Formats: sequence, structure tokens, C-alpha cells
Amino acid sequence: MEVAQENGIYITDKAKAKVLALMADAGADDSYFVRVSVVGGGCSGLSYKLDFDNESQPMDQMFEDKGIKIVCDMKSFLYLVNTELDFSDGLNGKGFNFINPNASRSCGCGESFAV
Repeated sequence: MEVAQENGIYITDKAKAKVLALMADAGADDSYFVRVSVVGGGCSGLSYKLDFDNESQPMDQMFEDKGIKIVCDMKSFLYLVNTELDFSDGLNGKGFNFINPNASRSCGCGESFAV
């Protein structure tokens, strides 16, 4: 699987730190990566999905930012191109957020969007 260099999926320093901590807690080794995808549903029509995985699929796109491998399927990548994965631990909610320049609108919870 080739690592793309531009038009990718990116990660903030805060999200990187959280991903590394979660992977360490889960006992995940270097074969694991972050899998992001888009699924139908949510209050705006499409929802983000984030998981750890260690099995790539034939149509996967792989990106690497700040030493973190991020993988998504080609269909999801069409919605996620140039998206940045962030992590918030503030008073307004704790968790991963997708900063997606392709979303025309998103819901108040930040877990779904529309294009």
C-alpha cells in the first residue's frame, strides 16, 4: 500500500497524543493504524467512524501525518479529502473531531455532516 503525499487526511498534535495513548492502553503494536470512514446516518445524513485496525483492504488509501498511519477506503476518502482529525477535552465535549473542509453543514454534536 502506497502512502499518499498530498490531498490526504491529517492529524493534530492533540489527536496524535490521544491516539498513541489509546493504542498503548489497548496493547496495539506497530501493525495497527487509525481507520477513518464515512457511513450513512446521523442527523445530517453522513457520520464519521474511527477505529483501530491492522488489516488493510484492497481499495484502502493510506496516509501518514506526524508519524501516525491513517487509512480509509476510497469511497470514504471522497468525503474526507484534506480533513484533519482533532481531539478535544474541553468543557463542550470530549472526543475526536473531524475538521472537514468538504462538509457543507454539520450537526451540533459534530458527529455527522452533509456535503
